[in-house]
Amino acid sequence: RLLTEAVTRLRRALRSSIRTDYPWETLPMAQVELLQVLGEHSPARISDLAARRRLAPSTVSGLIGQMISAGLVARDVDAADRRASVVTLTDAGREKLVAWTTAHERRIDAALGALDDDAREAIGNALPALFQLAENLGAEAGEGTPER
Repeated sequence: RLLTEAVTRLRRALRSSIRTDYPWETLPMAQVELLQVLGEHSPARISDLAARRRLAPSTVSGLIGQMISAGLVARDVDAADRRASVVTLTDAGREKLVAWTTAHERRIDAALGALDDDAREAIGNALPALFQLAENLGAEAGEGTPER
């Protein structure tokens, strides 16, 4: 229960603080998460993106349509199957993703800097176990092993 609460509070705090440090006007978190997936797995089919984010393909298709209009992603023909299409990050999408990641890292570094040495060491020591936990949760959900 405490771990669930900690993860929930961390997500909420990060989401809130990032909007303070780096306001993204209207870019919803769902689009940010798709940019993250595309940053690791690009090009990707809509069905693959939907499976990775555990969303309906129609939902992902709508989000991708908005992201195409915003110039963050592009739709191309799948080289392996010319009947299908794939989505790739554009330069603008990659720049947004880098800016978002940098802003997050800056916020986390500042928060870590406010902790004492013992707390920072405890967090550092817990990271391998947290990555393993994420892998186990992903495996239970039928996802591949997350990349670190």
